[in-house]
Amino acid sequence: MKPAPFAYRRPGTLAEAVSVLAGEPDAKVLAGGQSLVPLLSMRLASPATLVDINAITGLDVIETIDANDAVDGQYGEHGGVRVGALARHAAVLASPDVRRVQPLVSMALQHVAHATIRNRGTTVGSIVHADAAAEMPVVLRLLGGSVEVEGPAGRRTIPASELFLGPLQSSLAHDEIAVSAYFPALAPGAGVAFDEIARRHGDYALVGAAAHVDGESVRVGYLSVGDVPTVVDLSGVADDDLGEAALAHLDPPDDIHATADYRAQLVRVLTTRVVRSARDMAEDA
Repeated sequence: MKPAPFAYRRPGTLAEAVSVLAGEPDAKVLAGGQSLVPLLSMRLASPATLVDINAITGLDVIETIDANDAVDGQYGEHGGVRVGALARHAAVLASPDVRRVQPLVSMALQHVAHATIRNRGTTVGSIVHADAAAEMPVVLRLLGGSVEVEGPAGRRTIPASELFLGPLQSSLAHDEIAVSAYFPALAPGAGVAFDEIARRHGDYALVGAAAHVDGESVRVGYLSVGDVPTVVDLSGVADDDLGEAALAHLDPPDDIHATADYRAQLVRVLTTRVVRSARDMAEDA
């Protein structure tokens, strides 16, 4: 199937892009296009205008901030990773500094689709697409990151806890553009891990889990088990009870890809696995 007809704009500045969006309520931003273009082709999305931001300079930044460079808490106590709207998955994955400062970003990106899609798709685009079956939204949510957006009223920061509203729904206004995503750094002595189960390599995960362990704090984020990326606090839960404790906060769906019971079993297995791996990292730090 072919997309429905649409107008195409390729602004050269961020201000121009915001102006175009403000003047056309039924417009969509095009960055990597790996999420949007399939929706267009299936006519699940039919915007009147596509606003291609690939000509805007300065949006492909991949910046790592170490703890000693963090100023006035702007980048958190330990620094972090800032990824621009046009930074491709492959470029973020290839960065040794990203892996050093916040390894969970790199761990999760290894599971994103195939190399061809990672070469074109953008990390920020995946986040604001707000697909609960995607890897990067749950990583941002688990780490307590944020997205910086630009609109007619200026720039604002949306915490990950306020970003995801429902299936493919974010709190960005129609005339705002996500310009970057920020992932807090891994604190000294903390550990992270990521794993997922898919029917075939590159498919969306049937269930995925990311763990963050810091001292007595144990938190696990899940993908493909609800309408939004979901994080569960498992601090103080005995190892043998981790999976069941997580399921008390989750409602795995039953669909053509897997039964709810099967997804629940994957939650049990993956929860134990990623918490154990995150603890191992913390102990080796």
